[in-house]
Amino acid sequence: MEFAIQRLADRKARLGVMGLGYVGLPLAVSYAQAGFHVIGFDLDEDKVASLTRGETYIIDVDAAELKEVVDKGLLVATTDMGRLAEVDSVNICVPTPLAKTGDPDISYIQTAVGAIAPCLHNGMLVILESTTYPGTTEEVILPLLSENGAVVGKDFFLAFSPERVDPGNPTFNTKNIPKVVGGVTPACTEVAKNLYAQIMETVVPVSSVRVAETVKLLENTFRSVNIGLVNEIALMCKAMDIDVWEVIDGAATKPFGFMPFYPGPGLGGHCIPIDPFYLSWKAKQAGSDARFIDLAGQVNKSMPEHVVNLVSLGLNDRTKSVKGSKVLVVGVAYKAAIDDVRESPALDILGLLKDLGAEMSWYDEHVPELQGDMYGEKFNNWTADGLAAFDAAVIVTNHPMVDHKLLLDSGLMVVDTRNALKGHEGDNLIKL
Repeated sequence: MEFAIQRLADRKARLGVMGLGYVGLPLAVSYAQAGFHVIGFDLDEDKVASLTRGETYIIDVDAAELKEVVDKGLLVATTDMGRLAEVDSVNICVPTPLAKTGDPDISYIQTAVGAIAPCLHNGMLVILESTTYPGTTEEVILPLLSENGAVVGKDFFLAFSPERVDPGNPTFNTKNIPKVVGGVTPACTEVAKNLYAQIMETVVPVSSVRVAETVKLLENTFRSVNIGLVNEIALMCKAMDIDVWEVIDGAATKPFGFMPFYPGPGLGGHCIPIDPFYLSWKAKQAGSDARFIDLAGQVNKSMPEHVVNLVSLGLNDRTKSVKGSKVLVVGVAYKAAIDDVRESPALDILGLLKDLGAEMSWYDEHVPELQGDMYGEKFNNWTADGLAAFDAAVIVTNHPMVDHKLLLDSGLMVVDTRNALKGHEGDNLIKL
């Protein structure tokens, strides 16, 4: 253990990162900026080629900073998993989606560990950062790495540290977000803590990997449940003709005992729509019901249909049917100021309206294209004349640089799901 820690302190350890997406690439760049030699592993040849040229594809990774560490030879990217034998530690940052059945899909983790196992060597540190259910590290990863008799905490070190990336956040990043870490043994925790301490301002060790695994699930379940609650309040307020946004603003003036959450068209991203169900699934395996989680999921999943219903009712008030109407979805990324469309409710809204016969288009300055023709065409003519061609618009993502008021001024019916037009009124404005 002491040898591994000393190599980290001396920057002599060679570090590996598996999965070069929104989590892995910023981490790899941060390691390289600290003076470590880093090998990034990814099966996507296009990503590897882009990084080899020193070109970023992640909004939170500065192009100049990436090019600098690539040009210095501190960061190299490869699809060759055999090079895992060259690294002294490896962070696993691969996707953990839900299967079609709603159960956790940890196949990407299993594939990653399957590549690491033949390359495992004395003193190697393996850290899982992918969000997963409690017990994955000890029940799935540890047996695979121990098959040849290697002893955890002695021959190699194994830990879990939940990623806390918030894409597009201008304040918090890889280096200044407190980093929770828990190892299979105390020695594992100590080595992993020392790795993260080389680049991060605050490292928070916990007593076990199960605690660390559950930390991330609690964080995102907290958000999911509270968003589900405020979405339900929004539905109630709509039925009672009360402005839910004004209600929240009023409640938020209380300096204690209240934290504002805001309604929306549904949940997006890789974390909040998915992570709570990892916890729910594991709880059910242990004989415990996760009623809040399941109910919040039902409410949040119903919001795209509620938005479509608002569009339908609004068009009906204008003596128009959804079928044949030209509808523009404004913002298709799952949150403001980013280009990520994973699990975005905009995709559901586009699909549902198109199924009802609407002629769909979408506008998003951050998203160059959507895969498939089921979402309609991208709209680029953000002018009064261009917008006048539509019957209705739905603000799904509140990108800060978009002139949303132009929608109102253009006369089309606007369904605002994000309070983007706060302070504005009009017969053609429908708020969530």
